[in-house]
Amino acid sequence: MSSAAPSPTPARRLPLAGVLRVGRPSDIWFKPALSVVVAVGVPNLTLLALGRLDLAMYTMAGSLCALYAHNLPYAARARALAWVVLGMLASVAVALVTASLTSSAVVLVAVGALLAAAQKALCDATRIGPPGPVIFAFISSASLFAPQTLGQVPGHLALAAAAGAWAWLVGMAPGLVRPHGPERRATARALNAAAAYAEMFVETSASAAESAETSATASAGRDRARAAGAAAVHAAWQSLFATGARSESRRTLERLVVRAEIALAAPADTDAGRLRSWARDLRGTGPVPSVESASVADELLGVEAERAVGRRPLADRLGPLLPLALRTALGCALAGYVSLALGVGRPYWAIVTAASLYQANITLTWSRGVQRVVGNLVGVLLFAAVAPLAHLGPAALVLCCLAFNFGAEALISRNYWLGSICVTPMALLITEFTGFQRPGELMTDRIVDTVVGALVGFAAAVVVTNRRAGDRIENALDTVERAREHTARLIAAERPGPGALEAARRGLASALVELRATADAAAGEWWQRAVPTERVLLAERTGHRTLATAVRRQGLHVLEGKRA
Repeated sequence: MSSAAPSPTPARRLPLAGVLRVGRPSDIWFKPALSVVVAVGVPNLTLLALGRLDLAMYTMAGSLCALYAHNLPYAARARALAWVVLGMLASVAVALVTASLTSSAVVLVAVGALLAAAQKALCDATRIGPPGPVIFAFISSASLFAPQTLGQVPGHLALAAAAGAWAWLVGMAPGLVRPHGPERRATARALNAAAAYAEMFVETSASAAESAETSATASAGRDRARAAGAAAVHAAWQSLFATGARSESRRTLERLVVRAEIALAAPADTDAGRLRSWARDLRGTGPVPSVESASVADELLGVEAERAVGRRPLADRLGPLLPLALRTALGCALAGYVSLALGVGRPYWAIVTAASLYQANITLTWSRGVQRVVGNLVGVLLFAAVAPLAHLGPAALVLCCLAFNFGAEALISRNYWLGSICVTPMALLITEFTGFQRPGELMTDRIVDTVVGALVGFAAAVVVTNRRAGDRIENALDTVERAREHTARLIAAERPGPGALEAARRGLASALVELRATADAAAGEWWQRAVPTERVLLAERTGHRTLATAVRRQGLHVLEGKRA
């Protein structure tokens, strides 16, 4: 083996094709859309009735927390939303106190950049999910530039806390009607993804023998489908592990996820139609479909063994995110200072634009930048069209903002730029809660800050390299190899301990999911060691073969009457 260090991966071609492609909406797009309308609408309409619409910015800080945690089971959602509200209050408190102590724009931009970096790191480390750190950055940056005195801070924080408590209630309310909805949906996604892989495996197995080119294409397609299925199964387990008490309904969902896992390991013996039938049954409010199994005890013991493995400490999860935090701090600070140098009156828009760009790697950051710029420019035109209507009075202004809140959440899951078309006029209208302003000035500031934030933010991503991405791949490869060897030893053992092989199989599956996510993130990064693509593919295929062998060793059934 050569001892020479692998050469760095050069700058890759930045994609344009497909960046603006419109996809399918999220299956629960209406939940965050309706939740944010209720969470924002009640406080805003109350302030409107009291004639204090100028305080709406502070209630918006709490209200927008209703956008988070819609995919989490309600036990976990209660905790997550509480932390989101507390995180928002902490961010706003820092911003308001800073604004009350200094009017120096240089200091305010620096604090805004540091807040954005901290919010990015914490949101990624906790995997809170969409909309991620963008809402925190939007609220805290705007609060920094709101005229403030120390005496006003407690009252403004109290408004944000009250609205945050209301947002918590709005987020938890659907649990009264469908208490197990999130975990049922996660299980249904896993079943559908496993069925899709099984169908593709059967369809491509016959055609792959026709030619080497067809075989390579079919193999790549199967690998992608299998990775998607494994990710969906992993997400389903995460959802089930977060539900708290294990009811009989919850145990049945676990068995269904096990069936999806087995289907991924033994696709040729899978009845995809039956998996899809179970998924359809889970979408409704009826009873969870029953699953017979000859190995129920071993499966559930394996689940208990996996539940006993705790999550990594927060400090360990923050370490690999340091390059992304540095990118965010540098990009947001430079964007804000360039905006100030150009004489723009609202540099926080440039800060938020830069903060919104940063994704797992440079390629994804570029794509988000294109989406952000296109969405904002179209959104500015939409604001120009709707401004005369919004200026009819405060009530019209509030109703227009609510409509854009709904539109943003309804569209953003199809593509980020579509959601930005509604977010942009909403942000412009929010600035008018304290009084109507000249539309031309608002539009000009927004366009300049969008372009500045996107260009400077992307430049910072290029300058701050993520050399740790290569190390993470090596660590992920080592983890997969250890998990595979452990599973292989249990397969070879005459009598593995109760639940041991099931737990090992699921641990290997989780390690393979993490490897794929790590490899995908590193593949879009610049100026690092070349991604060991062949090693990753070999590790994945070897790992999945071991999973299939484990299924056969356990004697598990994909469906009753069919050996895996």
